[in-house]
Amino acid sequence: MKKTENKSNPLIEEEELLNKFVSDSDNKDTPKPRTHGFIFACTNKSESELISNSLIVTGKPYANKVFAVKEGDFIFLYNLDTDTLFGTFRAVGEPFFDKSIRIFNGKYPYGIKFEKPDEIKKISKASLLFKKINISWKDILTEKGALVIKSHIENRPLFIPTNNNLIDELYRPQISSTTLWDFPIQSYGDVAKGNNKYPGVTPAFIIYNLIWRYTEPGDLVCDPMAGSGTTIDVCKEERRRVVAFDIVPTREDIIQADARNLPLQDNSVDMVFIDSPYGDNIKYNNHPENIGNLPATSDKFFEELEKVMVECKRILKEEKILAWLIGDQWAKGIFVPVGFKVYDLLTKYFVPVDVVCVVRRNQSSNTPFWHSKAIQHNFFLRGYKHLIIVKKSSKAYINPHKKKIEWNFYER
Repeated sequence: MKKTENKSNPLIEEEELLNKFVSDSDNKDTPKPRTHGFIFACTNKSESELISNSLIVTGKPYANKVFAVKEGDFIFLYNLDTDTLFGTFRAVGEPFFDKSIRIFNGKYPYGIKFEKPDEIKKISKASLLFKKINISWKDILTEKGALVIKSHIENRPLFIPTNNNLIDELYRPQISSTTLWDFPIQSYGDVAKGNNKYPGVTPAFIIYNLIWRYTEPGDLVCDPMAGSGTTIDVCKEERRRVVAFDIVPTREDIIQADARNLPLQDNSVDMVFIDSPYGDNIKYNNHPENIGNLPATSDKFFEELEKVMVECKRILKEEKILAWLIGDQWAKGIFVPVGFKVYDLLTKYFVPVDVVCVVRRNQSSNTPFWHSKAIQHNFFLRGYKHLIIVKKSSKAYINPHKKKIEWNFYER
C-alpha cells in the first residue's frame, strides 16, 4: 500500500505501524520483552483520584490483570459512567499488593503506578471505538493494539486491517467462572511454564486460576509432586513464593523429597497443589518409593496417596486450600474410578469446596488410531480429569442435607 504524502491527513498506513516492531528472529540470543496495553475501568467517583495519584488500583476480580502489567506497558483509563477513554500513560515499577493503601480506604489493594504525559488526552464515546476495532476494555492488548488506541487518542488514527492482531489472548489466561475448564495448550505468555514434553505435564492455566482464586501475592504455595516445575514457573511470574518437591527432581529448583514426608513445618503453607499419578500408566522414573509405580487396581496405591493427604493437612494453614488433580484409569478392560476414590479419601481430612472438570487435550491417546480402537473395542478414552478442591478447617462441617435451603421456583 502506498503511503500518502499529505502530512495533514490523520490516516497512518499500516506499514508505518509494522515498522515499529522488531522481529524475534532479529535477536534470538536476547529476546526483547513484548510491550502490552491495558485498559482499566473507573467511574466518576474514582477518575480524578486515580489520575491525580498516577495510580491504578483494583479489587480481586481484576487483580490478575494488574499483575500482568510490567514497566513501560501502555495504560489507558476508561470511565464507565461517561464512556470516556483517557491516555496515554506508561506503567512505572512493578505491580503491588498493599492492604494498607490509603486510597479508597484500602478497598482496592492491587495496584500499579503510571507516568502521565505532558497533556492527558481523551476520547468520548470510547465504546464506539472498541466496537470498531473489535476489542473490549477487559482485553490485554498487543503493542500494536496499544499503539492503535494511542493513535486515536492523539487524533491520528492508524489504519486497521481486517486481521488486526490487536489482542494478545494467550498472554494471561482468563479466570474461569464455571466448573468446566478447557485450555487449548499447556502453557501461555512469553515464558514457558514447565516442560510440555514431560509425561503428564500439568496445564499452567490450572495453577494460574487456583492461585488467583485462593492466594494473594507473597503467599507460599507448595507442590509436593512438582514434575517438570510448572507450579514454580507460574507462581514466580505471579509473585507468589513457592516450594516444590519431587522424589526424583527434574531441575535444580525442585527439592528432593517424598510427598509423604515433606521437610516443612506444621501450618506453614498457604496453598497446596498436587498433580499426582493415577496409577502406573505413566513411567515417571524407577525410584522404588515412587507411588506412580503402583497400579490403581491395588489397595496399596490408595493407601500411599492417603499418606500424602495427611502430610498435606499437616503443612497447610487453617482455612487454606488443597487442590488435587487426578484422572481415572481404564486399562486392559478394567475401569478404576480413581477420582471418586481420591475424593472419598480427601473428605476424611478436609472440607470439600468444589470439583472442577478439566478437559484433557494433549494426551498421547488423542490420535486417530486410539479413537478408532475405542470404538472398535467399545471403551472410552479419558476425556477429562478431576480437579478436587478441599479446605483444611477445624470448624464443624455443616451437612447440606441438614441445613435448610430455600429455593425459588419458576413456572415452566
